[in-house]
Amino acid sequence: MVSNTQDIRIENYDYALPDERIAKFPLSQRDSSKLLVYKNGHIEQCQFSDLPALLPDDVMLVFNNTRVIQARMHFRKATGAVIEVFCLEPLVPVDYAMSLQSTHSCRWLCLIGNAKKWKEGALYLTFMYDGREVTLSATRGEQYGDGFVVEFAWDDHSITFGELLETLGELPIPPYLNRATEESDKTTYQTVYSKIEGSVAAPTAGLHFTPEVLDVVRAKGIPTHELTLHVGAGTFKPVKSDTIAQHEMHTEYISVSRALIEELCRSPRRVVAVGTTSVRTLESLYYIALSLYRNKEASAEELRVEQWAPYGDNPNLSRAEAMQLLLDYLDRIGSDRLVSATRIIIAPGYKFHIVDGIVTNFHQPRSTLLLLVSAFVAGDWGTIYDYALSHDFRFLSYGDSSLLWRVDK
Repeated sequence: MVSNTQDIRIENYDYALPDERIAKFPLSQRDSSKLLVYKNGHIEQCQFSDLPALLPDDVMLVFNNTRVIQARMHFRKATGAVIEVFCLEPLVPVDYAMSLQSTHSCRWLCLIGNAKKWKEGALYLTFMYDGREVTLSATRGEQYGDGFVVEFAWDDHSITFGELLETLGELPIPPYLNRATEESDKTTYQTVYSKIEGSVAAPTAGLHFTPEVLDVVRAKGIPTHELTLHVGAGTFKPVKSDTIAQHEMHTEYISVSRALIEELCRSPRRVVAVGTTSVRTLESLYYIALSLYRNKEASAEELRVEQWAPYGDNPNLSRAEAMQLLLDYLDRIGSDRLVSATRIIIAPGYKFHIVDGIVTNFHQPRSTLLLLVSAFVAGDWGTIYDYALSHDFRFLSYGDSSLLWRVDK
């Protein structure tokens, strides 16, 4: 199975996406967007506000509550050269919350725009905060892949790094929008339920939800649960190799409460994941459980999910059995929250263990997200995307959405 999946040619997951079909801005009313519903090969066109009525009574909804940070900063050298520093993930402290609460210094892995103009030395940015002058410095360190270690330090220790980003930073909207960030994006590029800061891209399927839609869902008796996956810039990274064997998945950090794991363990309800990030987190839970099945004393580091873990010779655990292993682990470490990391790639050949339905947007050609959709609908992605293109659906982050039900073959 590993070799079959790794041999997938990305050219078979390409399609023509005209620029005019990419939604550059969101609709004024989030839940007025179109909703494509796919089940057992049948397609129906609805409006997103219809979603509560379309959900069966026996499901639960799971959302990613991550919040996008204003991760892009611009420094100007004495020569006049502008250097863009785009914070990807924290290194010291490695915990997102702790790093954003740092009050004197921290280190992040960053992308650097115009890096050839910044060979050495610190960059400085002086600004006013609450009537006080504050100076932030950035010092470039070693390179890791496309990114660089950058150490930030500032001279007012009453200010957190998160507050610095809120003051100086720019919200990093997707590059394929080909436009500058606007003030409105600070609201429209966040889900209405976003809470935990750390993402550099929004879990965009959730952008369609309004408080009114959520109220109707809950009034229908459908439980809603939250998890956290901080979305990295790697979500925009296209597959450039001929086959996916050479594509390196980015690491994403996940946090799941004991309460949700208990619900997944005890409840017979089917799981509808809002967004591919929720799918990746939920399915990663199964492979974390498999590591514990093989070694109940496994350390946190050993529980990280590697890219090809799903495609080996794995035992078949039920959802309840897998979740019980996670609960036993939380008991062992004395925690009410599972924190880990995943590089899981979900592509045709993958067997889903947790997720039964997905609410998701329409994704870029030749992307790992399109591979995920294809795996979920047993290869029928072309039918879905042909319909969306021929019925004037809007694509990508600010575009329309779909409700897909899993096809098992």
